Amino acid sequence: MGGANGKSGLRVWRNARLATMADGEAGLGIVEKGVVAARGGLIIYAGPEVDMPAAAGQGAETIDCQGRWITPGLIDCHTHLVYAGNRANEFEMRLAGATYEEVARAGGGIVSSVKSLRAASEDQLVAQTLPRLDALIAEGVTTVEVKSGYGLDADNEKKSLRAARRLAGERPVTIRTTCLAAHALPPEAKGDKDAFIDLVAGTILPEVAAENLADAVDGFCEGIAFSPQQMARVFDKAKALGLPVKLHADQLSNLHGAALAARYGALSADHLEYTDEAGAAAMAEAGTVATILPGAYYFIRETKKPPVDLFRRHGVKMAVATDSNPGTSPLTSLLLTMNMAATLFGMTVDECLAGVTREAARALGLLGQTGTLEAGKSADLAIWDIERPAELVYRMGFNPLHARIWRGQ
Repeated sequence: MGGANGKSGLRVWRNARLATMADGEAGLGIVEKGVVAARGGLIIYAGPEVDMPAAAGQGAETIDCQGRWITPGLIDCHTHLVYAGNRANEFEMRLAGATYEEVARAGGGIVSSVKSLRAASEDQLVAQTLPRLDALIAEGVTTVEVKSGYGLDADNEKKSLRAARRLAGERPVTIRTTCLAAHALPPEAKGDKDAFIDLVAGTILPEVAAENLADAVDGFCEGIAFSPQQMARVFDKAKALGLPVKLHADQLSNLHGAALAARYGALSADHLEYTDEAGAAAMAEAGTVATILPGAYYFIRETKKPPVDLFRRHGVKMAVATDSNPGTSPLTSLLLTMNMAATLFGMTVDECLAGVTREAARALGLLGQTGTLEAGKSADLAIWDIERPAELVYRMGFNPLHARIWRGQ
């Protein structure tokens, strides 16, 4: 399905079934006899073939999809993809009965990832990350968010974000970077969380912003990480720097992180296992997306599920993402993630598919550019060998991708 562009730079994918995912459409926005036309990397028409303006097809290179399904390219809106080494040894320790505290005392946990990342060069980080990115791309992913958070000082946070930015030059994919300096306490902080938050807000964020290395700012609001008051200081600085915010919230306890995220108009609040009704209502009011992360829930054997019914009832939009990271979700399959969201949390097929397209774009502040098949959006498409969209959620360890199109190519 590759090939050079037609002379007009126009390409048309016809004889397809579309799941447009357009906002406000019923269900998946299905078009049975559909066509997508793109010029200059942007969609100029997506809809029924009979309604396509004649001009949209003139002089076009035409691709016959032979009845296959086209969805928007998939979006992984929460990853920690840039890291060095792995933590398989900790996994073995936990299987043998070690507690998190024992693993941490043995030098494990986020601190071990910090040690590995600080020891790696930027080139090494890029080289180690590409296979993980390739696994996502192979399943039709066209946009990936990448967080820092294993550097925990100015130089290493910037190194991590530079490595993430470089991924976009190595592969045909859209990369969004997020500065997660407020992820954990580095060893040199000697337990002083307030002093470290001073460093994040006073030094790390301004330096990251000055070099234009981040598209957003995130933090970990949890008993084992930072308090809502400490996160508010980080968010105040982010806002002053003109950067949107996101939050790891209510994963292990209810510190009312969802409400904090909503108060700052966060793009998303993520994890949310312990979010209460007030938090859900605040998110709905603020338009903050709930990013559901079944990989971490599964991997750390959590038993408290995120309140999906509450989010539905309040009209909170739900995204679904891998949370790909070395310690608690070493997952690089967005297709498997959808199955887990459905199986473990009872999300519907429509919710899962919207969660990795339209709502994932919304969670990154990119809904104006991608995430649905609509005129004016980036021509990011995934073409599937399936009979019905439910197959993308139903199967485990099976990849029916026929072709992936990024910006029309």
